[in-house]
Amino acid sequence: MNENVTAPLRARAEIDLAALKANVRSLRAHAPGAAFMAVVKADAYGHGMLPVARAAKEAGAEWIGTATPEEALALRAAGIGGRIMCWLWVPGGPWRAGIEADLDMSVGGLWALREVTAAARELGRTARVQLKADTGLGRGGCLRADWPELVREALAAQAAGLITVTGLWSHFACADEPGHPSIAAQLTEFREMVGYAEGEGVTPEVRHIANSPGTLTLPETHFDLVRPGIAMYGISPSPALGTPEDFGLRPVMTLKASLALVKHAPGGLGVSYGHHYVTPGPTTLGLVPLGYADGIPRHASGTGPVLIGGKRRTVAGRVAMDQFVVDLGGDEPAAGDEAVLFGPGDAGEPTAEDWAAASGTIAYEIVTRIGSRVPRVYVDRADRADGTAGASAAEPADRVRTV
Repeated sequence: MNENVTAPLRARAEIDLAALKANVRSLRAHAPGAAFMAVVKADAYGHGMLPVARAAKEAGAEWIGTATPEEALALRAAGIGGRIMCWLWVPGGPWRAGIEADLDMSVGGLWALREVTAAARELGRTARVQLKADTGLGRGGCLRADWPELVREALAAQAAGLITVTGLWSHFACADEPGHPSIAAQLTEFREMVGYAEGEGVTPEVRHIANSPGTLTLPETHFDLVRPGIAMYGISPSPALGTPEDFGLRPVMTLKASLALVKHAPGGLGVSYGHHYVTPGPTTLGLVPLGYADGIPRHASGTGPVLIGGKRRTVAGRVAMDQFVVDLGGDEPAAGDEAVLFGPGDAGEPTAEDWAAASGTIAYEIVTRIGSRVPRVYVDRADRADGTAGASAAEPADRVRTV
């Protein structure tokens, strides 16, 4: 449900769609000769699949990518046109619905090819299929030893009018690690497997392997299409590659909450489950109404950073299911004042990368795990005069709505 923001929220994830669109434009500039696939799997990495898909298309994305067919079908049902690709299939999947929705469906093994072919025969329609090569990730896709048989059966199905092979693609294992030897090895493998398929008669519309780090740092991997995921949301795919600012990107999500309680506490008071934090002296404690049920990592107990009253604080004690405590050190913000867990960092607030470091994980997980109890508040602010996207909290939004 969409509604105007009329009252303070317990918590909210502000999604700056202008920043997202600027990120798409910036990423496109890194790969000017390739088409652009906006990857919106996992509810657009926690940012909201439909608003993000629409914004990405406004910014020039020609393709939309999802993991599951259910995600892709939901996009079609919501009126998203153009090319949509999905790649995470299991036996018995909704192949018929995918064909009827004109999806590009990934096939990485003979079982999948045979199921989509059977569905196409039953419908009397031609399926759009992309063959996935496992070039060294060791996950989904077809290894070189089985590639000739997959290509042969795909070409036979195409000759029968049951499928059209629209793409050849793969995925990197270590593109976020500069100079890793697997990058060159996978690129060579991809070229050779594509060359084999084309030599046998496959004429794909697109060949693609570049993810976010490939798009940003490996121009030789761009081929016909790039598939940025996390970078589109303004998060660097790896600190070793550079910061978002280094790549002309801006974080899209800002996570905020309203303080539920501020109280004076004596020294020696145990805080939260297990009393892993004990107040060192008289102080004030603030209660932030977010917990691991909302996606706040329990592993950030005692380490997670929060900006309150212009100062960085740290989670005191364990993160609970619905809330956590911060030691305010005697400061006295009011209940209802704002706590900023992460954002672009403009006002000194932590970033998703800071939370990743505090939790022993990656920033991908921090934004993606923010749960459905946290409303997404969509803001679409005009680009600033200096050419960057988004705005500070004090700047007015062109559009503001919650979902």
